[in-house]
Amino acid sequence: MAPLIALTGATGFIGRHLLAALPAQGFRVRALLRRPAELPASATGAVIGDIARPQNMAAALADVDAIVHSAALTPGSPDLSGQTGLTGTPADDYRTMNTQATVALARAAQRAGVKRFVFLSSIRAQTGPSAPGVVTEESPPAPESDYGRSKLAAEEGLAGLDIDWVALRPVLVYGPGVRGNMAGLLRLARTPWPLPLGGVTAGRSLLAVENLATAVAAVLAHPEPLCRAFVVADREVLTVAEMIAALRHGLGRAPGLLPVPASLLRVGCAVTGRTETFRRLAEPLVVDASALAALGWRPTVTTPEGLARLSRETP
Repeated sequence: MAPLIALTGATGFIGRHLLAALPAQGFRVRALLRRPAELPASATGAVIGDIARPQNMAAALADVDAIVHSAALTPGSPDLSGQTGLTGTPADDYRTMNTQATVALARAAQRAGVKRFVFLSSIRAQTGPSAPGVVTEESPPAPESDYGRSKLAAEEGLAGLDIDWVALRPVLVYGPGVRGNMAGLLRLARTPWPLPLGGVTAGRSLLAVENLATAVAAVLAHPEPLCRAFVVADREVLTVAEMIAALRHGLGRAPGLLPVPASLLRVGCAVTGRTETFRRLAEPLVVDASALAALGWRPTVTTPEGLARLSRETP
């Protein structure tokens, strides 16, 4: 019988894609839900309530071989203070949802005899919005945000448990239904105007949601204990100018990029209080996922074709 995977966050952007992709990879899926929800025929569901205070976990995890934990509180959440059961500062909320709830779920998995716990962490557990050099798992973790620190703390909590765990640290994920920074870049690309990004030369790694799904399947299927983190990214490294060009190619349009020097963009962003925006646009964040590839993972979508398809298929 196919392995049974318990999936959290099944109604989110990444979770919805995993809900569809994992059965195609030969896994049965049981979605752990906050409230009853309609699921595809390839998946079943178990209602556990708030992930920070789950209920009925013994029944929900019965016969489960592995957990994929994709539920999280992210910087893109519309109102941190409005999340169920959360109060206090954003740092407290991140710690409650991303650290404490993750470790508690892994403890429940350990009690239930679950063999592997796959945690969808973030590249922000390792770095800020940009980084010098090429980032690998060997790079010393240096998160710069409460969100990143909460993800790294969750990984450290998992390492202290007696369970085979894997933390995947994806870079910015894109695909149909994406929100946040990538949705903003897509909106920018869809505007009719020339954009002053032709002078941006720093490379950035991205990750197609389809490639993330195959990475999850690869670590689920690996026969040996892992107990470690892996960075995850597409093979290709693009500048933001090349990303815009790929998105506009999907719309059947020319790149429309003006060669404004990055130094001028830096000044403009500093004056308008958007220093972090500049870092995301014009500073490098290049990730080498060779360690994950050594397990047999192979991305199926190239970044240019994935971005072109994203813009083509987004209403």
